[in-house]
Amino acid sequence: MNERIKELVKQAGLNIDGYGYPIWGCLHGEDEKKEFLEKFTELIVQECISKAEDYGLSVDAVEQLKEDFGVDE
Repeated sequence: MNERIKELVKQAGLNIDGYGYPIWGCLHGEDEKKEFLEKFTELIVQECISKAEDYGLSVDAVEQLKEDFGVDE
């Protein structure tokens, strides 16, 4: 698994095992799973938007991405 993805998984609330994979068993119930997936997805979208800004994607395009994915700054 990519190191940056591992970092995002950790930020979203999961630990990584000794082999580099998420420990899914720590999520109990549908609410915790949903919360993790929402946070993880948000982190990925924020990362993509940040890269788009860094590499000069137009302000309109960046704003459209934020709107499409419901990302607040």
